Amino acid sequence: MLANRARCGLADGMTDDTPIASPGRSVGVVKSHDVTLGVPLRLELGGTLPSLEFRYETYGVLNATRSNAVLIPHALSGDHHVAGKYSPEDAKPGWWDAFVGPGKMVDTDKFFVIGLNCLGGCRGSTGPLSNDPQTGKPYGGDFPEITCGDIVVAQRRLVEHLGIKKLHAIVGGSKGGMQALLWAADHAEAVDRVVTLACGLRQPPQALALNAIARASILADPRYRGGHYQTGEGPEDGLAVARMVGHVSYLSPAAFEKKFARETVPGAQPSDPVYWQIESYLRHQGDAFVRRFDANTLIRITRAVDRFDLTARAKAGKLFKPDGPAILAVAFSTDGLYPPSEVKAIAAAAGSRGTYFEVETDAGHDAFLLSNESLFAQVRGFLV
Repeated sequence: MLANRARCGLADGMTDDTPIASPGRSVGVVKSHDVTLGVPLRLELGGTLPSLEFRYETYGVLNATRSNAVLIPHALSGDHHVAGKYSPEDAKPGWWDAFVGPGKMVDTDKFFVIGLNCLGGCRGSTGPLSNDPQTGKPYGGDFPEITCGDIVVAQRRLVEHLGIKKLHAIVGGSKGGMQALLWAADHAEAVDRVVTLACGLRQPPQALALNAIARASILADPRYRGGHYQTGEGPEDGLAVARMVGHVSYLSPAAFEKKFARETVPGAQPSDPVYWQIESYLRHQGDAFVRRFDANTLIRITRAVDRFDLTARAKAGKLFKPDGPAILAVAFSTDGLYPPSEVKAIAAAAGSRGTYFEVETDAGHDAFLLSNESLFAQVRGFLV
């Protein structure tokens, strides 16, 4: 098991700000695709989804042997739009545009990259906004409970639909890393190598607590209505506060000091509702989030993430197969959600097939979305 270190600075890629600019070439103008797979999915916690809808994007070219596919599962609030723009005038590229493209960390000159909105999402794949075939109306609060395992099984169905029997690699950060680990653990024959960034073998207690507060803020909003609300008439205040709570965990104390310190809003008075710069920032992130995300989705996805726990299997030595995928586990030194000790456990569980890499940074959890050439070189080398 190897240990390495790189350095990087501040990032806030989990925000609703424009993603970090990339010095490399872009994949250019892209478009999303929709597909419906009619085979029912039986869920781990009970219940069945009669069919699955997916929204996804692809970048690069699938080779003749269909052996160069790389799956990019997204983090909590991400989606299928990983790289590129929908038009030349589009001001905001995909959320991992700095990492995916020609000559970049995940090189689309070499790999056929797949980004998809996960099961339970709200950006085109089957989730609470989808119509329940039994009622003809959106599932809303009746959407069934799902697990990260369900999300991965659904992903595999899409991959197989695309004619790919074995992925060259899966690269995922945060919740995306959890999905990558489940591919390695439960679908080892279907992937050759796995890169996880800023995640561990479990959801740590502090993350459980923050997600509990986020969900409570939504459930306490009188407009939640048991999860049955019309678009634009839902629990926007509760969802905005949930997002604000999340952002407190995305940055490190040093990052907050560097970005905001104790600066006030220019011209604001002490009695004004928004006085501090950090207060203005959090409110902006909350307001931006409610324009693109669904409260029921946040509830279902955070519950799925909170249930994620592979530690018992790891302790029993039954998590990864000796001939399973090689695993690169990337940690960020000031990540308060998944500190290096949590990430080291991944590489340890993978034994000789595990590699640990640590990035020194003051950015906190959001560093997994920051351009860094040492990190890029490590991952590029691992993917070859």
